[in-house]
Amino acid sequence: MCGIVGYSGGRSAASILLNGLKRLEYRGYDSAGIALGGPDGVCIHKREGKVAGLVEQLGDYENRPEIQRAHSGIAHTRWATHGPPTTANAHPHAGGSGEVVLVHNGIIENHSSLRAKLQADGYQFVSETDTEVLSHLIARELLETESLVDAVRLALTQVVGTFGICCMCAAEPDVLVVARRGSPIVIGLAEGETIVASDASAIISHTRQVIYLDDDDVARIEHGSVDISSLDARPVTRETADIDWSSDAVEKGGYAHYMLKEIHDQPEAIRNAIRGRLDATRGTAVLAGLNLEPRDLVDLQRVVFVGCGTSLNAGLVGEYAVEDFAAMLAEVEQAAEFRYRNPIVSSTDLLLAISQSGETADTLAAVREAAEKGACVAGLVNVVGSTIAREAGRGIYLHAGPEISVASTKAFTCQVAVLLMVALKMGRSRRMSREAGIQIVKEIQRVPELVERVVATSDAIAMVAQHFTECQHMFYIGRGYMYPVALEGALKIKEISYVHAEGYHAAELKHGPIALLEKGTPVVAVLCEGPGKDKVLGNVAECQARGAVVVGLITEGDEESRDICDHVIEVPKSPHYTATITATVALQLFAYHVARLRDCPIDQPRNLAKSVTVE
Repeated sequence: MCGIVGYSGGRSAASILLNGLKRLEYRGYDSAGIALGGPDGVCIHKREGKVAGLVEQLGDYENRPEIQRAHSGIAHTRWATHGPPTTANAHPHAGGSGEVVLVHNGIIENHSSLRAKLQADGYQFVSETDTEVLSHLIARELLETESLVDAVRLALTQVVGTFGICCMCAAEPDVLVVARRGSPIVIGLAEGETIVASDASAIISHTRQVIYLDDDDVARIEHGSVDISSLDARPVTRETADIDWSSDAVEKGGYAHYMLKEIHDQPEAIRNAIRGRLDATRGTAVLAGLNLEPRDLVDLQRVVFVGCGTSLNAGLVGEYAVEDFAAMLAEVEQAAEFRYRNPIVSSTDLLLAISQSGETADTLAAVREAAEKGACVAGLVNVVGSTIAREAGRGIYLHAGPEISVASTKAFTCQVAVLLMVALKMGRSRRMSREAGIQIVKEIQRVPELVERVVATSDAIAMVAQHFTECQHMFYIGRGYMYPVALEGALKIKEISYVHAEGYHAAELKHGPIALLEKGTPVVAVLCEGPGKDKVLGNVAECQARGAVVVGLITEGDEESRDICDHVIEVPKSPHYTATITATVALQLFAYHVARLRDCPIDQPRNLAKSVTVE
């Protein structure tokens, strides 16, 4: 969601911080700000709107001596929670009489009571944010101690909620203090300088050597020195890690939008996700990160998938595949509800937490709840070193590469590819024969080539999309494995084109939604070959009888479906479990072209953020 960048070193900080903010724009935000520390004290610049507006406000900053003399600073892009997106609510926030300056990701849940106490002590507030409460709290504690790091510790012991913070003070302008609880902070290490961020993409152009903070870590940073301790002041050691992708991976590479680039990335991303993980001789998957031997797999009685949004839709495919391949109980749960309904889990359950970022707050909460109840917990994430990956202790990385566009594409298809391999491994530990396993391996190996064929039809899909640029409502329907495809297709078009779209199991149409159909209403019917396709054809006829315009997502050569639909999008023939991937890629392109033709901000849709790190 919000983005943090901090710098302490020998160079001028402004350019480094502003370039870092630009790298974080994909996360979604509504205001931006920067604080610079140097011989002239700490100076704050902020405004609502985009980073470009902040740069404009700074003017010719590269030729302004007072800015160039600042060799430390913090910067932020805010996604509004407490208070609307205004300049007053933008970060950084100053505490006390300006002694402390702070940027913050997360939510301070007890901010109201803390605000009342601070106001009683005479502190004046200029914003509606919970962050300003924390800045005043640190400033108050700084009156009792000479050290900013000690003041931060004292303040955070009074806080309930989540935070990733980076702060500085006028008395020690070269010192940054960072801390985290539930909101990621990564520290980039370089010679004589240190760069702090909430996301490695803001660091990668400077260094690949990083430290990921754990919850309740507090770090004091000064130039190239990093001292990490716990909230109760005990020294701690965190391992140094290397970022395994280059800065080129976060560039558009000549494409008009990051989303389009990432759609085209998918064949290679899926190859990376399955590389070395399929054993064609034994007909099984090799998933060493799960750290589960066949004996352990046999003892498992149930798999529970948890996720939110796109990851939840991927989990639904996983549920179907585990039931099909392994004939064992499987459930998919909305992660936000998991811990609040006192779920029944045991040591014979495997909970698989699905999250692109590995930082999704609701999914992380589900991980902790399941671990507390004794379940076997694993993560399925894309970001190495993320909180879910570290706390789960076992799992599978997607290796999809960085995903910049807010609307997820390659993360979903790689999630599904990995989930099919999980189901295959489960199946081979039970009753699935070697021959059946070998056939599934072959089909999964074919997926990258099939996706290439779908991507090559982008222009044809654009021709279909041009018929729907004026529509305000759409339905997506499917059955079986194609039901989660319909959900994901509807999610994509509503995210980036602002068309109100709903995904339904096709059988549910007659139980209410069909009342909304009228002449001209678009219905996207996922008609790939597989069980239930004939029933969906019947649902298509019901929609057309009420004047709906039907776009059929069909298998190549399916003339029956072609004849009944008003428009068609074709995908190559494959089993229904891998068709979930090719069909989804086609619907990603359909959503992309509708949004493009509607002139929507595709990579940064309004009100959305890439990584949802608050509940």
